[in-house]
Amino acid sequence: MRRLTDVMPFAASRDQDERARLNLLPVRIVRTWGNVTNAEWLLEDRPLQVFMGKCGACRLENGAEGEKAALLIDFGRELHGNLRLTVSSVESASRRARVLIRFGESAMEALTPVGQMNATNDHAVRDHVYDIGMLSTTETNESGFRFALIELEDRDAAIDIQALHMTFIYRDIPYLGSFECSDPLLEEIWKTAAYTVHLNMQNYLWDGIKRDRLAWQGDMHTEIMAIENAFGANPMVPKSLDFLRDGTPKDEWINGYSSYTLWWIVIQAEWYRYTGDLTYLRQQKDFLMAQLALAMAHVDEAGVERFPEFRFLDWKNLENKPATHAGLQALLMMALKDGMVLLDVLGEGELSRKCLALIEKMHSYVPDCGGSKQAAALLSLSGLGDAKALNRDIIAPGGASGYSTFMGYYLLAAKAKAGDWQGALDDLRDYWGGMLKLGATTFWEDFDLDWMENAARIDEITPEGKVDVHGQYGAFCYEHYRHSLCHGWASGPVPFLARHILGITVLEPGCKRLRIEPHLGDLEYAKGTFPTPLGVVRVSHTRKDDGTVCTEYDSPEGIVIDLA
Repeated sequence: MRRLTDVMPFAASRDQDERARLNLLPVRIVRTWGNVTNAEWLLEDRPLQVFMGKCGACRLENGAEGEKAALLIDFGRELHGNLRLTVSSVESASRRARVLIRFGESAMEALTPVGQMNATNDHAVRDHVYDIGMLSTTETNESGFRFALIELEDRDAAIDIQALHMTFIYRDIPYLGSFECSDPLLEEIWKTAAYTVHLNMQNYLWDGIKRDRLAWQGDMHTEIMAIENAFGANPMVPKSLDFLRDGTPKDEWINGYSSYTLWWIVIQAEWYRYTGDLTYLRQQKDFLMAQLALAMAHVDEAGVERFPEFRFLDWKNLENKPATHAGLQALLMMALKDGMVLLDVLGEGELSRKCLALIEKMHSYVPDCGGSKQAAALLSLSGLGDAKALNRDIIAPGGASGYSTFMGYYLLAAKAKAGDWQGALDDLRDYWGGMLKLGATTFWEDFDLDWMENAARIDEITPEGKVDVHGQYGAFCYEHYRHSLCHGWASGPVPFLARHILGITVLEPGCKRLRIEPHLGDLEYAKGTFPTPLGVVRVSHTRKDDGTVCTEYDSPEGIVIDLA
């Protein structure tokens, strides 16, 4: 049987869209303005096909004067996709009408025009006027949003909206990983973090679904760890890594940042450790060696990093030069250690020995972290600093105050390395739980606990006297409504809860040997699943009356479990 591609001579791209589509309905009419009738019609399941004849509709009608007809709709949670507006009739002198459709990750963003409060159409158009005719279906561009404002722009005009759908665009993949425990809040944090990274798994692994629909190398480490723990070895990961590798000359930094080249090396080690895919690792050999050599060329005789501008650790520390230096020094140590392991696997002993010599030299120099929790966390995890002292003096004071979503996983992991698992759980509840209290259904590009004071929820029109947390806060490239409320780098709770609470550590490439060492803190029980290339491991930990923890597990054939 012949298919269309057999009959017609297409010049098909190698890069095909692998994503699924699902038509969704709005769940709530937040508010209407002007002359809007039968708005609740849009909440009912209607055919995608426009119907010629009277079948009911939501009507927006404008007179010569007065308030424009508009309605604000809510789809119930952050989504990625586009909007389909099915219009049965248009009444105007031209028999056409201009309709504004504006998206928002928060209710207030959907009410704010481009140019106000840093609302933009960057990366994905979120504010556009469409020219609509009768018996038509208008489909918008893709973006990330939860809310949509629909406003009739023309005077002396009316339109009948027969149906309204959101086309949800996503990867239809199973959730192989899971986390359950005696605290429902931590369960919700895990689910929200996994959903956050899932939305950013589009044709490539993105930073955000509204703004920063880009592949940023440094942002991928947390995302890839979350993907491994929630979905397993998804082929979109190497596809995204190769996209950045192939677009970067061997003698230049990935994404233009020295730190992002270091993250690429760390990620390659993470991916090999998890998948055990030696064939893929060998494909990285030339670029890996070139990027390691490039990084090592920017280290002085004393083992101190001297990377050029733009020197980036994370946005929170952009203006803290001591913190940036300390963070880069620690990240360099992590990259050299991981690079050395990969070089040994690849049989590149000469460069591996150079890495080892530089690592030994670097141990004699521990920079001051400038009071930064993020830099302190990396110093701890790299082995350059004392984990307990750094946690006691810098990371633990103030709890989750001073956290950043980009570095969230590393802060939690550093507390765990210091033995402060209870402090990590408390910070999880306060920080990521704080976003949930404000109505988040995905985790944000950035967040600060101070933002919660007198803040309105993002799923409501801000009442008088309350603070619009989306429009009021943010900094650097993410001020006000340009701030992304769905950023993959905020998914750190997924790998943290698996690695440090369930206590699952990969000891041999391909997950052929795992260590299980639980740390429950104040939890009575914790259980979950961990996907591996050999199948799903199931783990359950229960605290007994005497305080000891009973562990049960089930693992596929081919996996050796070391139980601590």
